Amino acid sequence: MDMIESFAEGFAVAATPLNLLLVLLGVFLGMVIGVLPGLGPTTTIAILLPITFALEAPSAIILLAGIYYGAMYGGTITSVLVKVPGEIASVVTTFDGHPMAKQGRSGPALGIAAIGSFVGGIVATFVLVLLAQPLARVAERFGAPELFMVAVVGILLVLAMGGQSLAKSGVMVAAGLLVASVGQDPVTGTARFTFGSLEALSGLDIVAVAMGLFGIGEVLANLKHNESQTPVAAKVHGVWPTKSDFRQSAGPIARGTLIGSVIGLLPGGGSVLSSMASYAAEKRISKTPERFGKGAIEGVAGPETANNAGSTMSFLPLLTLGLPTGTVMALLYGALLLQGVTPGPTLVADHPDIFWGVMASMLIGNLMLLALNLPLLGFFVRLLRVRAGIIAAITVVVTLIGVYSLNNSMFDVVTCVVAGIVGYGLRRLDFSPGPLVLAAVLGSILEINLRNSLAISGGDAAVFLTRPISLTLVLAVILVLIAGPVVRRLGKRRVNKVLAEVAGSDTPTRV
Repeated sequence: MDMIESFAEGFAVAATPLNLLLVLLGVFLGMVIGVLPGLGPTTTIAILLPITFALEAPSAIILLAGIYYGAMYGGTITSVLVKVPGEIASVVTTFDGHPMAKQGRSGPALGIAAIGSFVGGIVATFVLVLLAQPLARVAERFGAPELFMVAVVGILLVLAMGGQSLAKSGVMVAAGLLVASVGQDPVTGTARFTFGSLEALSGLDIVAVAMGLFGIGEVLANLKHNESQTPVAAKVHGVWPTKSDFRQSAGPIARGTLIGSVIGLLPGGGSVLSSMASYAAEKRISKTPERFGKGAIEGVAGPETANNAGSTMSFLPLLTLGLPTGTVMALLYGALLLQGVTPGPTLVADHPDIFWGVMASMLIGNLMLLALNLPLLGFFVRLLRVRAGIIAAITVVVTLIGVYSLNNSMFDVVTCVVAGIVGYGLRRLDFSPGPLVLAAVLGSILEINLRNSLAISGGDAAVFLTRPISLTLVLAVILVLIAGPVVRRLGKRRVNKVLAEVAGSDTPTRV
């Protein structure tokens, strides 16, 4: 009954006129940036972080969350019509969505994607609500040793599940921990890596770093790839799938919901890995796997459902444990800090309006997306003709203005520009900056809780083995260290095999 009452209170928060407007604005912006290749939810959320200053904490997170899961819908449109994923999680949708469009079935492809996305998002939201309070009750028993081990598990999972080589992920994690250590020592107050700069004594603003890496770096890296393309069809007809389409898609939608709900909880998993895993599963299960890559509707329904379920479930570790599972979650972590709210074990109890308000807004937002997605297809097709250079220029200007507004500090602007140049260079060298941001967020949690744990125990490291929850997390660390590389290797082989079969090549396409 307590959960029902809490959820009802969440609806009261989400259903205020302002928050309803922000849900609508968020999901609409999400669809728009999902349609525009190269922009993506990470860049957009990074740009809009300063705007959330003017909003209450629940309203700010409702807006940013709407942008995130709205982008999962929008990215499908370009994947189907022009074979250019508007969002990286929609890459898999191009395999069968675009062949369907070439066959004159772009309508059913987009229709089943919208329906699957809606089902995945709604079911995952209910699962999230059911798991939230039990996990929050466990998290309330967390002290410094447990929080330290949670941060260790998070960093190791980022290494084990990342989308690049282990060595490259390790370099990015090390760089992120270095960024987190800039400034004053949290215990002694000693200056670290400031090089005599008074502005650096307070540390590098993680929001400014993230806005540079993604708001500027991503735009620069994507400029040369965003050449205009002509959609397969300017108008999309017959978006409602047939009975046969529904029959073929029912199983993939159910399995995609399950896959996304599980993988979304893992750091480095989220929507991208969820969609890949769903596609691989559907191809393996199918009695006619040769249809995949040639317009199989199951290859659209499963991944689209999984990526929305995965993006929704990734909110649970962030809000209940303070553990961001991806770069977007790291940015939302920063948004909460800007509001004076620290994500973690006490958030559900101390700020129920934020937690339950965001949960309720997800149900409302998914309903809005289902209502908006198909009628606005013509508008989104026209958006594809906007020149990438115009979008890039606007993005960089808005990013720099937003960074300055954080603290009215030119030091933050310089930090953002340097981070943008570094981000561009990292992408040219095939390094993903995602682990850097995640490690920077987790680094401060890691250090302060390690120092506090050792202070409590008088310097005895056995404190991590004498507390039940901490010991469980130590065992989880050992499991990740042993099983992570094996799972990673097997997963990459499976995905490479699927990609090679889709491409009709004997040489596997590497990921």
